[in-house]
Amino acid sequence: MEFAYSPELVAAGHRAGVEAVGRDGMPELDVLTGWFRENYEPLFWKPGTIEEIEYPGLVRKLFADFGVALDDDELGRFLEAEHVAWDPARRLAAHTHPLLEALRERGLKLGLVSNAFDPGWLLHRDLEQMGLAERLDFSVFSSEVGTRKPHPAIFERALEALDVEPERAVFVGDRLYEDVRGAGELGMTTVQALWYRADEHPEGAEPDYQAFNQLDVLNVVRRLT
Repeated sequence: MEFAYSPELVAAGHRAGVEAVGRDGMPELDVLTGWFRENYEPLFWKPGTIEEIEYPGLVRKLFADFGVALDDDELGRFLEAEHVAWDPARRLAAHTHPLLEALRERGLKLGLVSNAFDPGWLLHRDLEQMGLAERLDFSVFSSEVGTRKPHPAIFERALEALDVEPERAVFVGDRLYEDVRGAGELGMTTVQALWYRADEHPEGAEPDYQAFNQLDVLNVVRRLT
């Protein structure tokens, strides 16, 4: 899945969230978004970050900076509305469903390991709406584990759930540091996905294979099994 960040969607998410909270005394949207981008957004791009951001707590703090204390229901409404506003940023590649179905037909267990800071209940709902949940045996997000790829904990959570040893697992990801290095250091065979980006990273690792399109992933698996 590609996630296409844009400043416009940051603003749209805040607007939707504030409207969903639906109470007086909220900060002006332009001021709120500007404060977020100046003081909190850099946390998401900090190089080498392993510990995941506790995003609901960050949102509480953002509003507390303006003297607004969100209760649990208000926080939930904000998070859900903001997440929905970001729907245009989440895009599946054209052949994702056929690829997963072809891999499953070969008897493989399928898992998803993703760095994502939103609460798990929203992210798993995305998988259901995109038709991915029914095609995956297990999925885990860094927000549920507390650590991000390339930390081994998130990979190990998936391997344990799938009951698969690392040496018998193939990991497909686009990033040389988070995906290829993280999975490779555990002993998994790695495939760099190139259909979204040709990633470069000074601390990344060399993949075992490269996939220029989704069909290439299936070809790698056929070669290995």
